[in-house]
Amino acid sequence: MPVFGDVRAEREPRPPTLLDAIAPIAVLVVLLALTVVLFGIDATGGPLQVALMTSGVFAGLVAMKNGYDAERLRDAAVGGVSSAMGAIFILLAVGALIGTWNMAGTIPTVVSYGVAILKPSIFFAAVALICALVGAVTGSSWTTAGTLGVAFVGMAPVLGLSTSIAAGAVISGAYVGDKMSPLSETTILVPTLVGGVSVTEHIKGMVATVAPAFGVALLIYLGIGLTADVDADPASVEAARQAIADTFWIAPLNLLPILALIILTIRKVPPYLTIFLVALGTGVLACITQPDVVDAFVGGDAGRLRTSIEAVYSAMGSGFESTSGNATIDGLFSGGGMASMLPTVWLILAALSFAAIMEEAGFLDRLIEPVVRRASSAAGLILSVVATCLGLNIVAGDQYVAVVLPSRVFRVVFARRGLAPRMLSRTVEDTGTVTSPLVPWNSCGAYMTGVLGVPTLEYLPYAFFNILNPVVAIIYALTGFRIERIPPSDPAPADPAAVPPGEPSDV
Repeated sequence: MPVFGDVRAEREPRPPTLLDAIAPIAVLVVLLALTVVLFGIDATGGPLQVALMTSGVFAGLVAMKNGYDAERLRDAAVGGVSSAMGAIFILLAVGALIGTWNMAGTIPTVVSYGVAILKPSIFFAAVALICALVGAVTGSSWTTAGTLGVAFVGMAPVLGLSTSIAAGAVISGAYVGDKMSPLSETTILVPTLVGGVSVTEHIKGMVATVAPAFGVALLIYLGIGLTADVDADPASVEAARQAIADTFWIAPLNLLPILALIILTIRKVPPYLTIFLVALGTGVLACITQPDVVDAFVGGDAGRLRTSIEAVYSAMGSGFESTSGNATIDGLFSGGGMASMLPTVWLILAALSFAAIMEEAGFLDRLIEPVVRRASSAAGLILSVVATCLGLNIVAGDQYVAVVLPSRVFRVVFARRGLAPRMLSRTVEDTGTVTSPLVPWNSCGAYMTGVLGVPTLEYLPYAFFNILNPVVAIIYALTGFRIERIPPSDPAPADPAAVPPGEPSDV
């Protein structure tokens, strides 16, 4: 006589009802709201992870009620987590990079030169522009934010400016560059999934929504800078530069790691390998150019070779700690290390395991199906894509889910209703890609908080491009402006090789 578990394993799971699909979302919303109310901006330190994992367990129980066995759900959760391992390794490498860039004086040098060149009135607009250019060159908002972004956020308090606004400007610029770069993974992936549109056509199509959104964002940043009540005067800025110079040797040579990072990225060396090698090389450079800093960091009593090895290991593993005695300098240029990224890794794992169970149990498809079915007009169809991408970024907590599922689900109906394929690819990027860093438990939001040191809820109101880009997409949909049409048809099959490579485009 078969045991109960065998009977369940042989049963074909039944499709979820709408209530089945909504129930885990309702539990998630309640738990997330509770953690934010109770813990505020500190929620990402553990409470959000607990809320996500609890919601995942609840989703699993609902799925088991529908006939899914625990082993299948477990494998789905493991598979969901496994898909993010590439991004997690890159996240750890960025932590190591920040640690060695602090120790080698790379970030202090950028800050010292930056506060001398960038005036407070143009600081936020300049940060957004520079990050957009670097993001376009590297094709990676993650790399841009984790390197120059860290330095720019460090400059803000020296100039008497808000770190939250600086982080918003970094993220705005980084995502503009990421979206418009032919090196970006989502910029390559989305048109491939949609079919019928090349990467070049996809980028040209996005200009219509990106240009006005970023233009308005730059004007807002400029307006904030021109009207900001700046606390720092020129004398205090010069004093800060002198304090940096008293601790670190400031020279153009310290910028060599930035050049190395850009060159390796352009040559398409894999992201993790690029970042890790630059982090390791920067640690060696620090031992040559900043011997006093290295000695103060680990204690120079064990001999030069051993001291150097200990310093590189420590900066990459647990982060660099400045011991100058100047509280401002020590606060600005301490941090990084792989260990600093572990709460972010935990958050990503919790979010992806919940999303994987939701997808495996058919809950996500059940939620999307009514949206697709009820979209009768072109405007309604585009607005449905917007709502789906935003919803998936919030519910699934992963940028890839938010761009891959809508690209696959809506491609057929777009073609049958005579909307050009790049209308779908553009809308997916306008919403799925750029709103991902605005969700604290999304892998992108968790990453930005981890590297910039600014909670998502604090920088969110100032990530103007990321907010405005979906708004522009909605306005175009409602007015019919810049909406391209084609003769209705059935689309060609998507490229079966176009599968998510396992790391977000921001990497």
